[in-house]
Formats: sequence, C-alpha cells, structure tokens
Amino acid sequence: MEISIVIGSKSDEKWVEPCKEVLDKANISYEIIISSAHREPEKTRKYAQSLKSKGVKVVIAMAGYAAALPGFIASYTDIPVIGVPLPTSPIKGIDSLLSIAEMPAGVPVATMGIGEAGAKNAALFVCKILGVK
Repeated sequence: MEISIVIGSKSDEKWVEPCKEVLDKANISYEIIISSAHREPEKTRKYAQSLKSKGVKVVIAMAGYAAALPGFIASYTDIPVIGVPLPTSPIKGIDSLLSIAEMPAGVPVATMGIGEAGAKNAALFVCKILGVK
C-alpha cells in the first residue's frame, strides 16, 4: 500500500470519497485509518512510526477543528504528510486551515484547501509526488 489516508473520526469518512475516486482512477493503493491525535495519541503515534515499515510513501491526514492530526503524524515520520482541513466546525474549517498551515519550523505539512476540493487536490498531489500520469 502506497498511501495512508488518516481521519480523526468516523464522522469524517465522507470527506475521504474524493480522495478514493482519484486514487482508484490512478490505480494507487491506499488504506483508510481512523485515529485521533487528541483522543488516541498513543495509537496515532505508534501508527505514524510504523508507516515506513509498511511501505507507505505519502500520508493524507484530514482533520477538523483544531486539526492536530497532520502535524502530529508529521512529527513522528519523515514521510510526506498532506493535510486537508475539514469544514466541521462552526467557522467552516478556517480554524483547521490555520492549524494545518501554521506548522512550526521542522514539522512540514503540505496544506490543501478546505473540504471536498482539498481532499481531491490532496489525492492529485499524491499522483504528482509519485509521478503517476
């Protein structure tokens, strides 16, 4: 499996669909994991540390509200992480966008737009990273 799509909650599953469509069309293998940086930090840490040994090449991490998930994963691996802010909060994802975009130096996370377009662009960016036409 080349790609890991990580969401923090089962309620975020609908946002994965645009990613799946692009990755399926490009014939790129992926797994979908539900793991929360806030509610399950130990599980999420262990998962992030296992990515390389599983052969994962890029992570797409989708998160709403404080959106710690992409940065949390990036802090435990040197595999590229793409963050997708989700519009799940009362301010429709602006908080998530800022949380993902404002990573401290040394914890790089590529940041896509909010919601469905961001999810699709994350998968398209994976195709570019992997050099898939």
